[in-house]
Amino acid sequence: MDLTSAGIKLGLRSLALAVLIYAGLVAVLFVTQRSLIFQPTKSPTEELARLAREQFFLPWTNSVGLRIGWWRPPPDGIGEGTVLITHGNAGTAVGRDYLAAPIQAANAWDVFILDYPGYADRPGAPTETSLFAAAKEAFVSLTNRPGPMFLVGESLGAGVAACLAGEFPRRVNAACLLVPFNNLAAAAGAHYPWLPVRWLLRDQFQSDQCLTHFQGRVAVVVGGADSVVPPELGRSLFRGYTGGPKQIWDFPGQEHWEAISQPAPVWREITDFLCDRNPLAPAERRVPSK
Repeated sequence: MDLTSAGIKLGLRSLALAVLIYAGLVAVLFVTQRSLIFQPTKSPTEELARLAREQFFLPWTNSVGLRIGWWRPPPDGIGEGTVLITHGNAGTAVGRDYLAAPIQAANAWDVFILDYPGYADRPGAPTETSLFAAAKEAFVSLTNRPGPMFLVGESLGAGVAACLAGEFPRRVNAACLLVPFNNLAAAAGAHYPWLPVRWLLRDQFQSDQCLTHFQGRVAVVVGGADSVVPPELGRSLFRGYTGGPKQIWDFPGQEHWEAISQPAPVWREITDFLCDRNPLAPAERRVPSK
């Protein structure tokens, strides 16, 4: 056997080994993908109840008495509208005072925050299907409330909010999507560009497709330095929405958490837009960092 033939055989064996290693890694990631996508925070019921009392949240239960989240009426007790918050990946509903407080500082709204299956002390396992089912049940339970209905979705929860807007376009008045992605495949592909994520993902969260069925007002908040959800994905979702009035708040230097945790003055701008209380600005207007 000459050296050329031996070199070719060695190269083929090395290539075959690399392919086997890659295929094995892909198989492992396919099996464990939901542990990478969903990162639920577990909390004892007693701890959740203590936090709820401190933040003036009340239990929110479904038709069979199962607590599905938390509710906080406005300070004067008279709600002029209802907002459903679908929170992000980590944490629990009762820990979302950083959203509820500035929203209620700007508006006399009843705030309902959903806990997903598998999060906090709620039984079940998180999947796209289970999160959507829980969100739809929660939304339907609120549909008889008077006044307008608003959605606020945070990160992964923005995908849930987009689904609700597309599912109930006649009942949702407006939606605010905080650091959203256009679809989960694009978000996963940004972090794992060497994987065929579009073929591997069991959960899709196709916010861009869901919003094609919605014609209400949409606000999008993007962190220009977001390392969790690349900002271009939120901008792409914004550009692709053509169903109704839209506005983007694009904060150039803000990371994921900073963009989510906006102060009351920013929420006043956002909710004024959602309620059509201010003149429409150009759709592409970018709001500078506060």
